[in-house]
Amino acid sequence: MKSIQAASYLVHFQDKAYQNLNNLIIEKNYSTLFILVDENTFEHCYPKFIPNLVTEKPIEVIEIESGEINKNIETCIGVWNAITELGGDRKSLLITLGGGVITDLGGFVAATFKRGIDFINIPTTLLSMVDASVGGKTGVDLGVLKNQVGLFSNPEMVLVDSQYLSTVTEREIKSGMAEIIKYGLTYDLHLFNQIRTSKEPNYDELIFRSVEIKNEIVLQDPKEHSLRKILNFGHTIGHAIESFYLESKDKENLTHGEAIAIGMVCESYISSKLLNFPVQKLALIKETIVDLYLKTNLLESDFGAILDLLKHDKKNVSGQVNFVLLNDFENHQLDCKVSEALIIESMNFYNS
Repeated sequence: MKSIQAASYLVHFQDKAYQNLNNLIIEKNYSTLFILVDENTFEHCYPKFIPNLVTEKPIEVIEIESGEINKNIETCIGVWNAITELGGDRKSLLITLGGGVITDLGGFVAATFKRGIDFINIPTTLLSMVDASVGGKTGVDLGVLKNQVGLFSNPEMVLVDSQYLSTVTEREIKSGMAEIIKYGLTYDLHLFNQIRTSKEPNYDELIFRSVEIKNEIVLQDPKEHSLRKILNFGHTIGHAIESFYLESKDKENLTHGEAIAIGMVCESYISSKLLNFPVQKLALIKETIVDLYLKTNLLESDFGAILDLLKHDKKNVSGQVNFVLLNDFENHQLDCKVSEALIIESMNFYNS
């Protein structure tokens, strides 16, 4: 599988990835290698990774607690302190081995430690392979508000090896599928149709095409001024729902993909009302998503709190919530203004 050239780095796939990693370590002559993991990736992914790492450089493993709830500045402080205590310097390399929390937080830690050290992303979940590890976004949450603190910083390379998918649950696989559905609805309908019709998806093919799409978009719009905003389809309502469930003590957390899937149904409904997105295609999206994910009943009594979280979305301008909506499959419209009444109507549509 060929490598993909991103802005200032390459995305390598499968066995070829490790050869390139080892070559880079020799070429850059790093002083120390730090590997950032959580308790799950240390147990399940680290043993798969470490035999592929050929180096005589010192290796230090830093472990954080898993989960979105730990994607915060407090965790960053712990990692910065660990790197410092273990003798990290500006010639150190940080390798992130994990899902989106690890790659987002690890990239942010590396980009800010001593004003920036090199880092490499090795995503281990489907979600991080197709989305979080590529594109240069790093950062952490502020309370339950997602990705409020961060910066754009590119890794030295990204290594994608689908063997790590054997270490995650079916629920996590489905979480990543939501981002692939997003690419399908906004950019390449073939992806959506593959997921909709295939009982056994070809994950290597889906991952490669998803990375290819995201990279094409990011190369045209690195800082999300225009085209890159289409990657937010489903995320405006989805992030608010994800945050609400994260802070609710009496509800089980939703995965990122489960919340984004709900968001895509809601925002497709809004598209049908504001942009005449075809209702039969709306029905197809809802049917596909409800079949793929367990249905979540959004309580009307929770709508107000979800709307409040929407107002803190980092994409808002002057307090106005901005949506990416669909005119049709592969045909989007940016910066759409949507009333609270229509947002509530869309959540009722999802429930119906």
